[in-house]
Amino acid sequence: MAVLNARSVLVTGANRGIGLELVRQLVGKSNRPEWIFATCRDPEGPRAQVLKDLAAKHQGVEIIPLDTSEPSSVKDAATRVIERLKGVGLTLLINNAGIARINLVMEAETPEDMSEVYKTNVIGPMMVSQAFLPLLRKASLESPQNGMSCSKAAIVNISSDAGSITNLFLWENGQVVNYRCSKAALNMLTRCQSLGYANDKILCIALHPGFVHTDMTGGGLLTVNESVQSILKTLSHLSEKDTGTFVNWQGDVLPW
Repeated sequence: MAVLNARSVLVTGANRGIGLELVRQLVGKSNRPEWIFATCRDPEGPRAQVLKDLAAKHQGVEIIPLDTSEPSSVKDAATRVIERLKGVGLTLLINNAGIARINLVMEAETPEDMSEVYKTNVIGPMMVSQAFLPLLRKASLESPQNGMSCSKAAIVNISSDAGSITNLFLWENGQVVNYRCSKAALNMLTRCQSLGYANDKILCIALHPGFVHTDMTGGGLLTVNESVQSILKTLSHLSEKDTGTFVNWQGDVLPW
């Protein structure tokens, strides 16, 4: 049975929802990562209190300020992680931070909303991946494993079936075009990363976590606990045959 055995993990948007639950379940693993970097925009704000309480109880969990839409913030976060790892690579990068502007019909969309959501949901993961690429390459080179895996070196982009051009998940419930377009673009970014980083043996995947009940969705069919349990199980099974694909929380391949 495959086991996720990542020495170090960085999760963006870790102060709530799926990101927070990823950190919670990772620290609870018997073979938990040695380093867990939990990032969010405002670690000192009230919305990060639960994350701060969690980090206080578990050694090796470090909260790092990171606004994925700001290049200087991304650069500063990468510098801090490099300092903490002391020459060791970063095994697993989970680009989880994302936003949506809940415009239920096309007519409500604005250039400002489209631009803001794209900047966070697409440009953000691109910049973060670029900033941490040297650490991911180092982890890949240092790993004794052959092929690709999330226990060697990987980028996981949390996407959504709402961005599937084929499925258009939950269109009847809300058009939210800004979010859909951003996730379709994130899927393309993931595919490009998989080709661009293939020689480095860095696995790159786009993952739909399911329709999860979070602050952002306001509802859902899955709890964050159920979603993240399945996500971590799926990550343990991924290999080079999966890089550049779009899968759901259970590991099933989704259409672009």
